[in-house]
Amino acid sequence: MEVTERNAPSRELAQRLSGTDEVLLLWQPEIDRVELSVRDLVTGAGFHIEVAPGDANDAFNHRTPMRPRADTLTA
Repeated sequence: MEVTERNAPSRELAQRLSGTDEVLLLWQPEIDRVELSVRDLVTGAGFHIEVAPGDANDAFNHRTPMRPRADTLTA
């Protein structure tokens, strides 16, 4: 998985809360990309990670969202 920048409009496929984290499964149809978006609702910090379409449900349903290195986080 790699951290990606969001350029294309996306469609929300699923949404859930995990503690204070909002987890979204997004699809960018123009470029056929699926990504996981995680945002801390208290601090506003978050990240987006591209996931393979076949792994999207597993990534979304993982009990603790995977986090990238600290230098890739956005506020």
